[in-house]
Amino acid sequence: MTHTFYKSTAGIATMILLLAGCGPAALISTPVANIDTIPLKISPLTDEEQKTWAHADLIADTIPGMSVDKAYAEIIGKKKGAKVIVAVVDSGIDLEHEDLDGVLWTNTKEIPNNGKDDDGNGYVDDIHGYNFLGESYNEQLEYVRMARLEIGDASTLARINTKQQKEYAEATQNKQRYEQIVQAVKQADAAVKKQLGKDEYTKEDVVAIKPESQEMQQHVSVLMQMYTFADSIPQVLKELNEGIVYFSDQANYNLNKDFDGRAIVGDNPYDFNDRTYGDGNPQSRFEDESHGTHVAGIIAAERNNGKGVNGVANNVAIMSLRAVPNGDEYDKDIALAIRYAVDNGAKVINCSFGKSFSPNAEWVYDAIKYAAAKNVLIVHAAGNDGANLDDPKNPNFPNDQIDNGPEFANNVITVGALAPKYGSEMVASFSNYGDINVDVFAPGAEIYSTFPNSTYETIGGTSMAAPAVAGIAALILSQHPKLSASQVKDIILSSGLSTKKSVILGGDTSKNNTLDNISTSGKMANAYNALIMANNVASGKLKLTKNAK
Repeated sequence: MTHTFYKSTAGIATMILLLAGCGPAALISTPVANIDTIPLKISPLTDEEQKTWAHADLIADTIPGMSVDKAYAEIIGKKKGAKVIVAVVDSGIDLEHEDLDGVLWTNTKEIPNNGKDDDGNGYVDDIHGYNFLGESYNEQLEYVRMARLEIGDASTLARINTKQQKEYAEATQNKQRYEQIVQAVKQADAAVKKQLGKDEYTKEDVVAIKPESQEMQQHVSVLMQMYTFADSIPQVLKELNEGIVYFSDQANYNLNKDFDGRAIVGDNPYDFNDRTYGDGNPQSRFEDESHGTHVAGIIAAERNNGKGVNGVANNVAIMSLRAVPNGDEYDKDIALAIRYAVDNGAKVINCSFGKSFSPNAEWVYDAIKYAAAKNVLIVHAAGNDGANLDDPKNPNFPNDQIDNGPEFANNVITVGALAPKYGSEMVASFSNYGDINVDVFAPGAEIYSTFPNSTYETIGGTSMAAPAVAGIAALILSQHPKLSASQVKDIILSSGLSTKKSVILGGDTSKNNTLDNISTSGKMANAYNALIMANNVASGKLKLTKNAK
């Protein structure tokens, strides 16, 4: 599906650098061996560590975070730098969230709610961004739309129709299966509560039950199976109900060939010149429309305000571009959103979405090239299939190359996800990877951030890893605004933390490789290192060799 959201410090890497000028450079290189000898963290993360692990330092904390706290303590201090506009192309954002309302981009040239395009940028009442979805949200996957509209040759249509029928049947079956499990767990939960005479119980309480009937034995057996998935039955029920929602969305919308979510918008999404649609309000519309809010918080939630979470960047204005539905995004919406961001001052664009089919990919490619020409960095999530994107059977759009060829733009960073456990399991089991198609890894599993209605939740996906890197990019540009988009990309890829440790791929213990073989840089993004390198590049002390491993 479109959102790359998954349901269910350190020293400088040994990058070959060309030093310019006389005297010793401020950038110090730490041998890979020193990093690889860091002891594995034995004790589980505390509640506070779990909420902030992405900002931790690997050497100090033995947690593979991005050394954000260290960067503020030792480099940034109270220096805010220049304000950087970061566009979030995503679902809508809760613009009234207590931890985001102070970091929103505001179009001061537009008069709110007067129904006019005051600044002449082609968009009416676009105060905090733009909404390209109108009042729509639920959507089909792209290949299902292609099947419905008969886009493609006979061979393609035959293939995607077979795929749709198979996956629709599987979604329907999974929904029914989850509903049956929920019913069984609820019955067992009620029976055990009555047996124990209390509303709350533990696994140990269930183990101690001596069933006096076959029915009670079945109830105990059901609950004991559930304890292998979560620590409490309420948590089990929460996750099962989330599964029902997920498979219901697939069956009702994403894989339903008869559904047309775009009808209420009023445009032709396959006509790039049909642009008079949408509105100036990118506020999230639906109860489960939380993705954009979570992403925005990772980048720029208000720091040190005593609420919720701290974003990575300390001087950012978030531009909300509502263009990603609950299903696959339209190429037209993404291309126009990127162009809007560029034309209205964004220096970084976060794109936490992706899909396997893109019938109008050239529209997005042209928008990426347009951003590159205007010196704007794009950060894109790698996707959550646990797959090798270098395999032609696993396409992921948008990207910055075609058929694994050379990059056609130098302003895109594609990000895979890390988990909070240093060692063989530190690449998240869901994260895609690829020596050609994934540039760098960053924290993406179990990330605590903002949710609608001024709440906070922990979710995971490469959708969470991309904004972590977008935050680092914003930090760099805030401190060094004259650096180009391509320089910032090279700095992030070159300064990351490297390791020779082998990691498990796709959650399959039989698949192992090292970071240098599953990403362009072979690195884990690191804010502390990136800021040191950025300072040296900006001051002329350092010249980079592009993205070398």
